[in-house]
Amino acid sequence: MKEIKKAVLLFVVLSLLTGVLYPMVVTGLARVIFPRQAAGSLIYKADETCIGSSLIGQSFSDPRYFWSRPSATADFSYNPLASGGSNLGPTNKDLVNRIKECATNFQSTGIKRLLPADLVMASGSGLDPHISIEAAIIQIPRIAKERHVSEEKVRNLVQNYLEDRQFGFLGAKRVNVLKLNLALDNL
Repeated sequence: MKEIKKAVLLFVVLSLLTGVLYPMVVTGLARVIFPRQAAGSLIYKADETCIGSSLIGQSFSDPRYFWSRPSATADFSYNPLASGGSNLGPTNKDLVNRIKECATNFQSTGIKRLLPADLVMASGSGLDPHISIEAAIIQIPRIAKERHVSEEKVRNLVQNYLEDRQFGFLGAKRVNVLKLNLALDNL
């Protein structure tokens, strides 16, 4: 009986330390040291309306905007509560059909070139807010035409919103679609 009391007491103490105290300390430090990131890296309009996070993708279908990569999350696109890939293999008919549908959607806007993979395939999390430079460049003619601006102006905007590789060596340069589309609205 004495050993059971010690085990229960140890369980309660460790649960409080690791389940309550430690998370509170880490969250508090994060809010002090990285306030914007700890709050979700939210992006606000000038009128203080929150329009999204720079870390979670959004679906854009209006031809006046850059389109994000597809999302494979359950229930609806870019559902942060259902983050994860589809786990569909390369020969799965559902995946093949989804890729064909994405490709057809882009080709209907006049794009005849080979599409970058990130425009037709979801990321591992299904929430990636970025597209590759190639994916942005291939969309410039459509956006310039829809907005009645020069392709050069849109291309310069893309160049201004390039994000470098993470830590200078991980991944590739990329463009955050939400930030880029907000800049388009400010043209």
